[in-house]
Amino acid sequence: MDRSLTAVRPAVAQVVSGPTRTGAPALDPDAPGWHRPPPSADQLRGDALLAGALLVGAVLSMALLRTAGIYDDPAAGWVSVLCLAGATVPLAVRRRWPSAVTVVISVAFVVAGELMVPETLFLNIALFMALYTVGAWDPDRRRATVVRTVVVVGMFAWLVVSIFRSATDPEALPGLSRAGAFSPFVAYMLIQLLTNVLYFAGAAWFGNHAWASARERARTAYRGRLLQLERQVVERQAVTLERLRLARELHDAVAHHVSMMGIQAAAARALIGTDASRAAAALEQVEESARQSIAELQGVLGTLREAPREGVTPGGVGAPPEIGSRDHVGSLTVDRIPELVAQSTEVGLPATFQVVGDPVPLPPLVSLNLYRIAQEALTNSRKHGGVGAHADVRLRYLGDAVELEVADDGAGVRRGVAASSGLGLLGMRERVAADGGTLDAGPRGRGGFLVRAYIPLEARTTQEDQ
Repeated sequence: MDRSLTAVRPAVAQVVSGPTRTGAPALDPDAPGWHRPPPSADQLRGDALLAGALLVGAVLSMALLRTAGIYDDPAAGWVSVLCLAGATVPLAVRRRWPSAVTVVISVAFVVAGELMVPETLFLNIALFMALYTVGAWDPDRRRATVVRTVVVVGMFAWLVVSIFRSATDPEALPGLSRAGAFSPFVAYMLIQLLTNVLYFAGAAWFGNHAWASARERARTAYRGRLLQLERQVVERQAVTLERLRLARELHDAVAHHVSMMGIQAAAARALIGTDASRAAAALEQVEESARQSIAELQGVLGTLREAPREGVTPGGVGAPPEIGSRDHVGSLTVDRIPELVAQSTEVGLPATFQVVGDPVPLPPLVSLNLYRIAQEALTNSRKHGGVGAHADVRLRYLGDAVELEVADDGAGVRRGVAASSGLGLLGMRERVAADGGTLDAGPRGRGGFLVRAYIPLEARTTQEDQ
């Protein structure tokens, strides 16, 4: 991974922790305190319709059972309707207050059973849905566990009391024999007990499963937002890196050529009255420098106008595309450093160039960066070296690395000459850092200034192959 991406995740985390479009915080589903988003209007509307349908079905079932005469002494009609309403109507707000709804429905369920309300089917459906909703929607998981535990224990206690009353009442369930240790009556009661165990276990399991499914969906959506925001951050960083690269190119090209043009123009002005031919030659050099500067600027601006090529990493990792001009940025390599040395000699800073070791092919970006470093170092030597300074340029091939050294014996920044802004050295360091190398730049002990760029080739080649 590129080192510039180390700041991506903190930035993304800061963005994701902000509010969503609905106004709810976009919490990490794996973080403590996560809860499902509040129910939508459609969900609340559906709950209200469901509660109404269950109430109608419960009243209809109660009327049919009353007509069938299954219950010997059923509760009064208005009492039955009130109990059925208490057990079904609260489901309309079951997602908003799941624990409170479950408690109300459980109480209504027990009251309906004690008052002999002739209805069981829809009451059981309502209680099951209430227990399910607590597990699926209550944001306080501890409260959800406590409420379900209390309801289940209370229901089983009521069931045990009912079994005891039936066992001690000779007239209860007269059709079932009670003779023997495993009589039909005992078998019937065990079936009731097993049915209730499965009933409450199913409500708890389905509720917890719904909560876990909602959390997994939220986790998937959260990671999707993370990836989307991370991509946006990476794109912004790529644009910033590309701007910095182009700024370095523009600075190096303009600083080099404008510096040469200034020196040549000053020489022409000094010679125009005494040696017209030499003044004309200096002006020709000004013209040539201006032409080269314009060509390089056009090359850099051409990079801006062209669409990115497929497979080129954003941020300027690859060399700019060729556009046919020899002076285009893509053609500036270490092979053209001798031209820089010759131009430096022509404008008043005698310089020499030497290649040490056996030359090897260099990656395009490494070659371009070494050319620019040599260009900037010679420009600084001309600006700050003083009268009579000399420069030596050495390009060393060290097998597993390449090293560029530019040294001068000048006097440095003199009194009355404005100090450099430091952008040139900063650009050199950024170029070398982009190639995984190191840069040493500073005054020499015996006078002058030294710039040494060291770039490992094996690490660079391995990085590009990955």
